[in-house]
Amino acid sequence: MSLIKQFATVASGTLMSRLFGFIREMLMAAAVGTGPVADAFNAAFRFPNTFRRLFAEGAFNSAFVPLFAKQIEEDGLDSARRFSEEVFGVLFSILLILTIIMELTMPFLVRYVIAPGFTDDATKFSATVRFAVIMFPYLACMSLAAMMGGMLNSLHRYFAAAIAPVFLNIILIGVLFYAWIYKLDPWHVGIGLSWGVMASGVVQLVIVWIAVANAGMKIGFRFPRFTDNVRRLLWLALPAAITGGITQINLLINTNIASAQSGAVSSLVYADRLYQLPLGVVGIAVATVLLPELSRALRSGNLKEADNLQNRSVEFTLLLTLPAAAAFLVMSEPIVRLLFERGHFSAQSTTIVAGILGIYGLGLPAFVLIKAFIPGFFAREDTKTPMIFAGISVAVNISLALTLFPILSARGIAIAEISAGWVNAILLFITLVRRRQWGRDRILLKRIPRILLSTIIMAIALHYAIGYLSYPLSANAPLSYRAVGVLSLVFGAIIVYFGSAFLLGATNISLLKRGLLRKR
Repeated sequence: MSLIKQFATVASGTLMSRLFGFIREMLMAAAVGTGPVADAFNAAFRFPNTFRRLFAEGAFNSAFVPLFAKQIEEDGLDSARRFSEEVFGVLFSILLILTIIMELTMPFLVRYVIAPGFTDDATKFSATVRFAVIMFPYLACMSLAAMMGGMLNSLHRYFAAAIAPVFLNIILIGVLFYAWIYKLDPWHVGIGLSWGVMASGVVQLVIVWIAVANAGMKIGFRFPRFTDNVRRLLWLALPAAITGGITQINLLINTNIASAQSGAVSSLVYADRLYQLPLGVVGIAVATVLLPELSRALRSGNLKEADNLQNRSVEFTLLLTLPAAAAFLVMSEPIVRLLFERGHFSAQSTTIVAGILGIYGLGLPAFVLIKAFIPGFFAREDTKTPMIFAGISVAVNISLALTLFPILSARGIAIAEISAGWVNAILLFITLVRRRQWGRDRILLKRIPRILLSTIIMAIALHYAIGYLSYPLSANAPLSYRAVGVLSLVFGAIIVYFGSAFLLGATNISLLKRGLLRKR
């Protein structure tokens, strides 16, 4: 399968998940707005989600994949299957113990870790505890599913792992429709959503389990034993977990800080949902495909191919994320108004969320580049260096968030997040260059300024188009007018951007084919 087809396979599943996620957030905004139930649910959900990123995407898509691929290359599929069974036994045991501890200590965790600002509101505090207790087993299901997703990626079977997250949003949409039909009050909506999260974890685990079995790698349970391979994995996994979950660590810290102000947690979550679309579709697709391909190229000693993979991946990410970042900066308010402003989500909520989204747009390229840079370290089994840089970015985030939140409210937290992201991206890139693990690429150096110029042209065109479409985009216009207005801006921006990109030489179809359509 070609590299671009692999990107497209993962991206299509992620895009579907994000689109259903938008529908979910639209229904949730109408049902609970940015009120106390939204704050409680989002704070509670962020906690298991953070651990999911630490145990799952962080540890196993970063440390497990290179070791699993190595077992396949050197010792064959049977050896890789035994290794995966050893890891499964240890991981299951760790997750079971962790889940029991977290369930028993949840009131303490909510009070001192998740949302200390909720302690002044007894109803919101108790709801957050109850929601988190229901949802936390989702972590165990998703961590095991992520391990199997890593196996599938190493076997070049990307679709099942990419499509499984869609079912979280499908189940939650079903819960919200049920709540709308039976006119449930917001607190019962929160309970239903919490059980929906738990059920989605089970469904996603079953999907990837079946896909792994169909790939000829059926996993049986083994009593946990710390073999040499497992110890090697854990040695690599701890720093990889911290590095891969750095965004979630920052989000958890920022949730803690934002809980001091009513509505701040929900406003950040709604803005985060929007900017996760390009980040997920492009960033996750590149990171998921690049790590096993880069590991294989380095193991075979093909340094030229490794350099090409890294440079073409960065070119691909910049080509798609820079215009998305500019669009968020210029037209965030019409997007938020169209998607969320109804029911309990007011015009004031739109202004707040749009301001946060515009700031997130400035950090979007950094977060996507991080996902393109980190495989260069993990493929060489270096998980410590990215962990150190992740720690530095956490320190930047905390210091700026504590400083700016009292002054700028939720916008200050968004500024802290994007600043930390850019610090992390710059440190990763400089280190790869200094170690001569990033080959200088003339094509990339020529194209970056042209991509920037195409993005600026698009942003200027968007700015004037928004002024021209002021009424269709306003809160007074019917929903159909707003939808047509926003879609016109989006399609117009696509035409202007890619037209400029081709005219300026920022991209070229034949070069993309040569650079990305490379057979394994």
